[in-house]
Amino acid sequence: MKRLDVRLVFGAVLVLAGLLFLLDNLGVLAGAGDLFWAAMFAVGGAAFLYRYATDRTHWWALIPGFTLLGLAAVIALEALPLGDTGAISGGIFLGAIGLAFWAIYLTRRDFWWALIPGGVLVTLGVVAALGDKAQGEAVGGIFFLGLAATFGGLYFLPTPQGRQTWAAIPAIILGAMGVFLLVGAAVSLSYVLPAALILAGLVLLWRALVPRGGE
Repeated sequence: MKRLDVRLVFGAVLVLAGLLFLLDNLGVLAGAGDLFWAAMFAVGGAAFLYRYATDRTHWWALIPGFTLLGLAAVIALEALPLGDTGAISGGIFLGAIGLAFWAIYLTRRDFWWALIPGGVLVTLGVVAALGDKAQGEAVGGIFFLGLAATFGGLYFLPTPQGRQTWAAIPAIILGAMGVFLLVGAAVSLSYVLPAALILAGLVLLWRALVPRGGE
């Protein structure tokens, strides 16, 4: 079978690009130029993923692959007449990069570290996608809970080195901070903070005054 001439491919791409930009400028097909660039970024992302699929040692190709696919989705979304999609677009782009790191872990369990940037980026994507729907303490609460889930997943998911028990500490701390901020978003912090201090003081008093076995 005769190998396809690269010049034919680039020639066809240039002709298609010219036609789409012309239709866009004439108002016949609004957003056609943006859709062309979205398709080009998608092809680039697919090329990196194909590189990884043919040689699993090139795990790094997952990062530009997912990033370019996310960028293609953002450009295509902005080209469509859907109104203001800025918040969702930011969430999609950050989430796509985060998924790349999760994919690295799924294919290389010894790269457990990839769960952390993946979880952080996906969490940031969720926060960005929420936009004005979450404000103030609620945004911080969602962010910290996302980080807690990231370290919680690192604690439970298997790795060749065994369970990462240290991850339970940041998971608990970040989870507590997330819950505190979400409660503060629903109830005034002027009541939450004093209540937390009183509860902590009562626990300390109880431990000091109530005798325990063997004492």
